[in-house]
Amino acid sequence: MIHIDPRDGTPIYRQIIDQVKRMVLTGGLGPGEQIEPVASLAARVHVNPMTVSKAYSALVDAGVLERRRGVGLFVAAAAGSSTRDDREDLLDRELRSAAALLVQMDIDEDEAARRLQAQMRDFRHEEGIDHE
Repeated sequence: MIHIDPRDGTPIYRQIIDQVKRMVLTGGLGPGEQIEPVASLAARVHVNPMTVSKAYSALVDAGVLERRRGVGLFVAAAAGSSTRDDREDLLDRELRSAAALLVQMDIDEDEAARRLQAQMRDFRHEEGIDHE
């Protein structure tokens, strides 16, 4: 589900693009799955429909989504076969954001690593994911 953070300095259309790409890369949205219509998303997150339309058009141009005339927008079949580079790019962007916060808060690398490991353990536990 797409959420907009108005306090984030990232433009709203970019937040939409990034979140849809993230959902596709992580399997939250699969090939052929229909995405939320422009009007519905715009109303739900309280943004201009043109902003949503701009984001969706960029995703179509990037091959992440495909339009089916008269039916709506769907995750493109090729989008489900994300490459290792795509996943690594997503991870690097997220980690860079976390790293910036850690540096600003003067958290050393050992403490950052401990916190990341704890968060991963907690997430696996909450999601019921086994890890050896």
